[in-house]
Amino acid sequence: MRSTFVPRLGRDISVIGQGCWQLGADWSHVADDTAQDILRAAADAGVTFFDTADVYGDGRSERAVRDFLASHGATGITVATKMGRRADPHVAGEYTLDNYRRWTDRSRENLGVDTLELVQLHCPPTAVLEDPRTYDDLRTLRDEGRIAHFGVSVETCDEALTAMRDADVATVQIILNVFRRKPLEQVVGAAHEAGVGIIARVPLASGLLSGKYDEHTTFGEGDHRAFNRHGEAFDVGETFSGVPYEVGVEAAREVAALTPEGWTTAQFALAWITAVGAATVIPGASKPAQAQANAQAAELPSIDDETLAALAAIYNERIREHVHAKW
Repeated sequence: MRSTFVPRLGRDISVIGQGCWQLGADWSHVADDTAQDILRAAADAGVTFFDTADVYGDGRSERAVRDFLASHGATGITVATKMGRRADPHVAGEYTLDNYRRWTDRSRENLGVDTLELVQLHCPPTAVLEDPRTYDDLRTLRDEGRIAHFGVSVETCDEALTAMRDADVATVQIILNVFRRKPLEQVVGAAHEAGVGIIARVPLASGLLSGKYDEHTTFGEGDHRAFNRHGEAFDVGETFSGVPYEVGVEAAREVAALTPEGWTTAQFALAWITAVGAATVIPGASKPAQAQANAQAAELPSIDDETLAALAAIYNERIREHVHAKW
């Protein structure tokens, strides 16, 4: 597994990470034993970066990671969690130092650690990212030993650029994939210059870029791909990357047709992200074999210029009008 050194984090992380949303909620149910098998498969394949959040299954995902660390050991592993979506109502006024303390104390208990290695604000209101007190409060958490480093998870490129103005923001998590290319224009280069690590989330556009879905695919009632297609529960960009489903299916077929022989379409999509400058990419998995296959994308050959140009054309001709101006 290749790794990336993140200057502001002060460590190397695997270029393919493991996203743990699916181990908590809002996808088809993953049993506890299966969750452990997925995490072990990822680690055995060389993954050293695991991303979770306090709201994934109301802490279930964090506890799954805790159990994995207890059996596997934490040496060489970086666990990132997120906080803020527990705020009810989810407004800027709830992002206070007292709430940060409560949220991080809960995550420390869930993960079984004294100090959280990396805590990310979980897509907060834009006003939170614009307020200098936010970063002062996060530094207070660091000084108190609750966290070692902090970053942000954001919806828009403008939010990413705002957060990176603070010198202690170590990472920015943002949607970056074949169907969401705007961060390449505005964020990735600025992050490299600042020493900030880009964590690419939703790398397969909620599974569209696996190439396995068609117009007749259905999703369970508790799956966000069924209940959040129009942003009913959270930002619509988190579901299918904000691309209308039927549009995404057609575009994904064209991506699949470009997939090099011997690769899966999902590996192709992940390899593209590793090539364009993300520090790590965090695909989820519902089966151990998926985690292993995702990790193998780190070792694939470079994508040739002709294929890269064809991918850009698919975006410009089919996807851009639906997403580029929104995020």
